[in-house]
Amino acid sequence: MTPERAPLRVRRETGVGSLAVAALAALVAACAAGPGFHSPAAPTPVDSTRPYTSAPLPSRTDSAPVAGGGAQVFVTGKDIPADWWTMLHSDPLDQLIQSAFDRSPTLEAAKAALREAQAAYSARWGSTLLPGVDAQGAVIRQKASSAAFGIPGGTLFTLYDASVQVSYNLDVFGGTRRGVEGAAAARDVQRYQVEAAYLSLSANLVTTAILEASLRAQVQVTRDLVSADSQSLKITEEQARLGVVDQSTVLAEETELAQAKAALPGVEAALAQTRHLLAVYAGRLPSDTGLPEFSLESFQLPQDLPVSVPSSLVRQRPDILASEAVLHEASAQVGVATANLFPQIQLSGSGGWEGLTLSNLFSAPNEVWSLSAGLLAPIFHGGALRAKRREAVAAFDAARAQYEQVVLYAFLNVANTLRALDADAQTLQAQAAAESLAHQSVDLVAEQYRLGAVSYLSLLDAQRSYQQTRIGLIVARATRYADTAALFTALGGGWWNRPAGESTK
Repeated sequence: MTPERAPLRVRRETGVGSLAVAALAALVAACAAGPGFHSPAAPTPVDSTRPYTSAPLPSRTDSAPVAGGGAQVFVTGKDIPADWWTMLHSDPLDQLIQSAFDRSPTLEAAKAALREAQAAYSARWGSTLLPGVDAQGAVIRQKASSAAFGIPGGTLFTLYDASVQVSYNLDVFGGTRRGVEGAAAARDVQRYQVEAAYLSLSANLVTTAILEASLRAQVQVTRDLVSADSQSLKITEEQARLGVVDQSTVLAEETELAQAKAALPGVEAALAQTRHLLAVYAGRLPSDTGLPEFSLESFQLPQDLPVSVPSSLVRQRPDILASEAVLHEASAQVGVATANLFPQIQLSGSGGWEGLTLSNLFSAPNEVWSLSAGLLAPIFHGGALRAKRREAVAAFDAARAQYEQVVLYAFLNVANTLRALDADAQTLQAQAAAESLAHQSVDLVAEQYRLGAVSYLSLLDAQRSYQQTRIGLIVARATRYADTAALFTALGGGWWNRPAGESTK
């Protein structure tokens, strides 16, 4: 993860003689000052069979006999499509994401920042690597004194001037090239920020749609619980009136109903707030009623899950690539600061015409031209130039450490998601078993009630337990969908498979 650091440690405090030798060597070689940047190497896991997790993952997850409960297979090296969310096979979700790409202010801001960085790079390239050419024209009306020309009372004359001036900073020590290199790296930072914005927006839309589907199902189950508890309370109250049960039983049923009713507003509010958030992610007002409604049944679980190798991960995740571009920019600034320790050479020239009349201004006798070369060599700046270089080196060291931290957190993100998917499958299997047992219990108690072996209150209790297990199953299903989406985003989201230039339109 660490780029070459040796070039950054040379000549931190250099004497005048050494500077002269280095200047001559650089002049002859015409190379750029400072370290040449190389992309950091990807981390190498101790055990290639478990590049992300401390213990090997199973080749496939457990399956459960419910919708979204199929086994998932981890496929090492499998590529990720640019529109990875289509693997959930939800047409309303696909349409919503495409609409959000067109309307999102966040994406528009990121694209505008990229255009700004591109323009800054072009300006830096054109203004520093190419000569500056300017045309100048002037008309001067002047009165000269008698002392100048020996004419009593002086004389009036008009001077016409038309010329072209050319200037160019000779980039002997590569400071200009390093500056342009830094501007290109700054542009790359913004380019990867755009990709990160696309990835973040699509991930937020997917997970929010899944959360909405989960909450919608939970609202319905909670309403069913309220309905079942209401019926149970009515029966209990009637039994209490007849003296079959005591008042404590009635109070227990009232408590159950109150708890169910208390849970309902919170789940309904969470559903409404999730809808509001989904609208904002899609670039709409929270009051927009044109959003599709999602249910867990509208999604399909991808069976094959990609697992990128570490060397691919560091070239895929936009946050890692943006951090690398920041590191590249910092490296270039070390080169700029190094070049500033050496002499600067400027070439300039001009050519044109000067005359007293406009009619014959462009005649041969009126031609004028000049050529010049200037050398500006730093001698004493109170240690400022060397301090600026040390500052640039320290900024590079900070950028390098930040890059390494970004990589570590990226590997953590992938590792946690892989472990979560394995645990999700086991949880869903257990929740499916619990829901199935609860459903069998309802069927058994219903048959017993039909035969008169148990009371209707017992049947309602069995139905209440069944509804509660349904909530656990809903949450487990939604979590598995969400963590599947999280794996695609943790691995970079497949932006590299998008047609060139599409993300900046």
